[in-house]
Amino acid sequence: MESLSRQTRRDFEVIVVDNSGQGLVRRNQTGPGARIVENARNAGFGGAVNQGWRASTAPYLATLNDDAVAHPGWLDAMLRALENRPDVGMCASQVRFFGEPRLDSAGMLIAGDGSSKQRGFGRPPEDFPVAEETLFPSGSAALYRRALLEELGGFDDRFFLYCEDTDLGLRARWAGWKCLYVPSAVVEHHYSHSAGRASGLKAYYVERNRLFVLAKNFPGRMLLAAPFVALARYLWHAWYIFKGQGSAARFRAEGNAGPKMIWYVFRAHAALLANGRRLWRQRRAIRAGARITPAIFRHLVRSHSISARRLAGL
Repeated sequence: MESLSRQTRRDFEVIVVDNSGQGLVRRNQTGPGARIVENARNAGFGGAVNQGWRASTAPYLATLNDDAVAHPGWLDAMLRALENRPDVGMCASQVRFFGEPRLDSAGMLIAGDGSSKQRGFGRPPEDFPVAEETLFPSGSAALYRRALLEELGGFDDRFFLYCEDTDLGLRARWAGWKCLYVPSAVVEHHYSHSAGRASGLKAYYVERNRLFVLAKNFPGRMLLAAPFVALARYLWHAWYIFKGQGSAARFRAEGNAGPKMIWYVFRAHAALLANGRRLWRQRRAIRAGARITPAIFRHLVRSHSISARRLAGL
């Protein structure tokens, strides 16, 4: 909130969606000057963002996680980039780890099994110095056109936590919208501060939701290849556990044994089956409104891809 009060641009309103179910924002007076949307229960990230943009009439929506701090020129840099490009519906910030000269994200990448990862993760910001097209933004700090959100219906609130920005970004790509990375729009982020960097909660939702992303967005040819990419990623996870590296090794180091990981994968695939009919309807709706061909979509994904080995090692 303090970082938003220091923005060089002033023609915006702040809407805080309190998902605590306990009225913590109002009780602790952490949202001075903001409009507060208070939920009786946790509506999830996507559901909360949908509440925010539907409560406003602004032509643009900026999302900012509660564990992120925006530099003063953040909003102005993204708005200037978007105002000059009517074909661009999304802007990705330069998101850095809080207090560190390393990137959290410079846009997003995606693997062949639907898993997504931050572009430039852990690298110096100087490696990504220019404004350029990227696949889609990290929802932790992004800007969206209202026209895009209204066309697509906003975030899919059934994702609840994680990968909802991947799903929205890919749906926007199907609809013909582009995404621009804006390096001068700087945010510092306490990475996975709320759910934990390698928690069981995160492991389940990331695995389940990457399956939802696949089912909704990937063309048939890519769907056929996805299980083999996923198998390769699982095998690389096992290798990196042995070496004490990567997200799976961090998950195990926090007291989560191997059987727990297998259980989360099983639960994720069971959830895919349970939601199959709804996902099929959503898939058909996405393709019915598509403005690009499956071949162009495949080219986009290949141009902004990350390998199973690289993904497992981060």
